Amino acid sequence: MKIQKILKRLLQLHPKSIDLSLNRIKRLLKDLDNPEKKLTNVIQVTGTNAKHSVCTTLREIFETAGYSVNMNVSPSIRFFNERYYLKGKYISDDDLYNLLIEVEKINDKQKITFHEFITACFFLVASRNKSDILIQESGLFFRLDASNVFEKNIASIITPIGIDHIDFTKKGTIDEIVYEKCSHLLNNSKIIVAEQKNSTLNKIKKNIKKNSSTKIFFGEDYKYKKNASGFTYIDKMGKIKLPRPSLLGDFQLSNISTAINAARNLQQYKISDLHIKKAVKKIRSEGRLQFINHGNLRKHVSKKNLLLLDGGHNPMSAIAVNKYLKSFGKKKEIIMVLGMMEKKQHKKFIKVFKNNISSVVTVDIPNQKNFVKKEMLSKIALSCGIPSKPEASIKSALKNIGKKNKNAIIFLTGSLYLVGETLNLN
Repeated sequence: MKIQKILKRLLQLHPKSIDLSLNRIKRLLKDLDNPEKKLTNVIQVTGTNAKHSVCTTLREIFETAGYSVNMNVSPSIRFFNERYYLKGKYISDDDLYNLLIEVEKINDKQKITFHEFITACFFLVASRNKSDILIQESGLFFRLDASNVFEKNIASIITPIGIDHIDFTKKGTIDEIVYEKCSHLLNNSKIIVAEQKNSTLNKIKKNIKKNSSTKIFFGEDYKYKKNASGFTYIDKMGKIKLPRPSLLGDFQLSNISTAINAARNLQQYKISDLHIKKAVKKIRSEGRLQFINHGNLRKHVSKKNLLLLDGGHNPMSAIAVNKYLKSFGKKKEIIMVLGMMEKKQHKKFIKVFKNNISSVVTVDIPNQKNFVKKEMLSKIALSCGIPSKPEASIKSALKNIGKKNKNAIIFLTGSLYLVGETLNLN
C-alpha cells in the first residue's frame, strides 16, 4: 500500500501520463548525477510487438552463460516490481519504496511524466547494482522516449513494427511510426532487425541507411527453419539445432531467433550453442499465450475448458496469435473474453479473429481508468459480425462460459492490463 500511494502521487506530477519529450527526464537525471552515464553494455530494444519476448530470451541466454543481467521493461503484468529486474531477481518492496521516495524528494514536485520518473529510478538503481549486461525495453516510441538518453550502447534491436499508438502521431501512418522507432538509434553499434513485412523493412532500411552501426537483417543475415522436434537457427556463423521452446506460437521462433542473433553477434561475451539450447527451454514470457492450468480461476470453469491468456492489443499481434488459434482447427469452440484500453484499433483487432471464434464476451478492465466500457466494446464486436455480450466481471464471464460451454477454449485477450488482473485473480 505504501508503494501504491507513492505511485498515485507520481501520476499527479504531470497532467498527461505520456508527453513525448526528453527535457524533463534529462533534468531529473542531471539532478541524480546522471546515473545513465555510469551504465555500460546496454542493449536497447524498440519496436511494436515482441519486445518483451526478445528481452526475456536475451536474459535467459546471458544468465545461462553465467552473466548477470539488469532489465527494465514496461508495462508490468502483475506487480510494479516486475519493471526492475536486478541481477537475478526483481527489486524488493522495501528497496523499491526507498528508491521511489529518494527520487521523489530529489525531483521536488517538478513536472515529469510517470514513465519518465520510473525510468530515471531504474537508471539510478541499476547504476548502484551494476551487471554484466543491461537490457532496456523502450516505451511508446523511441526517439522521444525516456529510455533514449544513452550516449552509446552495444546493440539496438528492432522488433516487428506495426500500427499502434496512432494518437501520438500526426497522420497515423506506418512511415511515422518507423521514423519514431528507428531514425534515432545510436551509431557505432550493432542494429539487429527482426522479421518484418517487406514494405516495413524497406522503410526501416531507409531510416537507418546513414547510421554507422553494423546492420543485421532477418532473412538476409539470419533465419530459422521449423522442424518436428523444434527448429534450426541459421546465421553466417553456422547452424544450431534447437528444441521446441517453452513459448507457444510459431511467431515466437522468429522472436527467439532475433535474440539469439544479438547474443551471438556480441562476441565480447562467450555464448555457446549449449547455452542457447538450455536457455530456449527455460524462456518464460508471462501473459503471452499462456495457459492457466492451476489456480483459483480453474474453479470457475469445467475441467475440459482450456483457459488461454494473451496480452495482444493491436492488429499485428492479433494476426500472430490467430495463427496459433487456428492450430486447434474446428475441434474446439473458442470463446473470447475481451477487454481493451481506449485509443486502440478495436474493430481491426477483433476482426482478425472473426472466422476463428464463436463469440465475444466483453468485460471492463479492473483498476484502470482509460478502458473501453464493456457495453461499447460489445457493440464493436457485433459490428464485426461476431455474437457478443457484456459481462459484469472476469469471474462471472468465466463462470457463465464454464456452465454453458464446458468444452470450449476460453481466450482472454485485448490488453496486458486485463491479463495482469486475470493472473492476480488466479
